[in-house]
Amino acid sequence: MNKDILICGVGGQGTVLASKIIAASASAEGESIHSAETIGMAQRGGSVTSHVRIGKDAYSPLIPYGNADLLLAFEPAEAVRNLKYLSSDGVAIVNTAATKPVTESLNDTGYDGSKMVEYIKKKCICIFVDSDEVCRPFGSSKFFNIVILGIAAGSGRLGLSSEILLKQIEKRVPGAYVEINKKAFLAGYDIGRASVNE
Repeated sequence: MNKDILICGVGGQGTVLASKIIAASASAEGESIHSAETIGMAQRGGSVTSHVRIGKDAYSPLIPYGNADLLLAFEPAEAVRNLKYLSSDGVAIVNTAATKPVTESLNDTGYDGSKMVEYIKKKCICIFVDSDEVCRPFGSSKFFNIVILGIAAGSGRLGLSSEILLKQIEKRVPGAYVEINKKAFLAGYDIGRASVNE
């Protein structure tokens, strides 16, 4: 399998954990992996981007522009910022719930992500999901990083088995949170499966 996956969001959303689960799952299936993170003021809500390249065709960890098969976007503005990486037939899975920047509290710009979502719709094949809505049963949108993995797996676009991904969740999530994260993954998986039939 050869696949380039770009994961983007802001600090605190769990993008790095998601990338590590994907990379470890691909490695467990015997695939060659390259990965890298680019982090800008992540602890203060800055941009975080993870590149995961699976397969022998990848010679460096950074995905070239126009080469990503899959874009997992935890925030709509970050999705727009990183669309340049997506290939012409690539798919974007995008959280429609905006994370307002710190500057929003200083100067009300009215940013809610809706204009970003409309822009993305015109640019690529996409699956949209509202993290607040889908994570409500789990009590926190912090579980979205696992939900989006489930969506990617269920849609068939990730190319990794749910069994392998669930095993890596068990290994990488603190014990007290394993079961709820597995439920979050399976909820996402169902959304991904449903998206194929739309």
